[in-house]
Amino acid sequence: MDQLPQDPIMLYSVLNTKLRDFYPSLDALCQDLNVDQKEIMEKLAGVGFSYDEEKNQFI
Repeated sequence: MDQLPQDPIMLYSVLNTKLRDFYPSLDALCQDLNVDQKEIMEKLAGVGFSYDEEKNQFI
């Protein structure tokens, strides 16, 4: 996750922007950026966010 922010709030913002503008799913983003989806989801869950597959964003 070196290319993504470590701060969970900044990570939330960056991921939602990337999901909105460039990726059809969290799976596609994680594969393209070579990041661990479970790690991202755990980090954001720690501050109250979860991934909504239908909306393709963290809420």
